[in-house]
Amino acid sequence: MPNPTAAMLVIGDEILSGRTRDANMHHLAGKLTEHGIDLKEVRVVSDDAAAIEAAVKTLSDSFDHVFTSGGIGPTHDDITADCIARAFDDHIDIRDDAYALLAAHYARQGHEFNASRQRMARIPDRATLIDNPISVAPGFTLENVHVMAGVPSVFKAMVDSVLPRLTGGAPLLSRSIRINRGEGDIAGPLGQLANENTDLSFGSYPFIQNGIFGANIVIRGTDAARLDAAAKSLSQLFSEDA
Repeated sequence: MPNPTAAMLVIGDEILSGRTRDANMHHLAGKLTEHGIDLKEVRVVSDDAAAIEAAVKTLSDSFDHVFTSGGIGPTHDDITADCIARAFDDHIDIRDDAYALLAAHYARQGHEFNASRQRMARIPDRATLIDNPISVAPGFTLENVHVMAGVPSVFKAMVDSVLPRLTGGAPLLSRSIRINRGEGDIAGPLGQLANENTDLSFGSYPFIQNGIFGANIVIRGTDAARLDAAAKSLSQLFSEDA
C-alpha cells in the first residue's frame, strides 16, 4: 500500500514579504518522512480569507492530510480558524474546552484573560483540539486539516501532539553516493538505472569542488534491500568515482 499523502499550507504576509523565514516546512517534512507520510505539496498564501479558504478546500480534496501554520493568535489578522470553519461549513465561536485551558493558564500567569486572548479559544464545533504544551493556546483538527501556530517552537510541539494520532506508512529511507563526474556524463546511465527501479526515486545534486565537477546521487525509497541493491549498481557504474 502506498504511504498516506500530505500538503502544507503556510499562511502569512510576513512570509511572502520576506520579513520572516519559514522554518516550519523543513521540520514538518522531516517528521512526516519519519512517520511514513509523504509530503507532496507546500503552498504559501497571504492573510487573505478567500485565498486561505480556496487553498484549504483544494488541498483537503487532494491529499490525505493538510497541515497549516500561522494565523491562529490573538490579533486582528489571525483569521485562519474562521477561514477553516467556513471552508468546511462549520460554526465557530469561543468553545468551553479551549476557554478553560486558556483561562487557567492566564490565571497562573497573573495576566488578564482579555477579549484579545479569548479569541484564541475560537474553535470550530466539530474540531478536535491539538495540545500546545508551550503556550497552551490550542490548535485543532477539522476533518483532515491540522491547524497549527506559526511560531516555530509551538508548531514543533503541535506536530508532536498530532502525529501519534495519524496512521503512517513505511518511513522513507535514503542512500547517497558521491560521483566525481559532471551531470552530463552521469545522466544517461543514471536515467537507465532509474527506469529499471521505478519504485525508487533518484535525485542528482551537482557540485563543483576544487575545480572538479561532480554530483551527489540520492536514492530514496521504503525498502532498505532495494535501496542497497540500487546503490551498489550505481557505484559499480562509476566504480572509479564512487
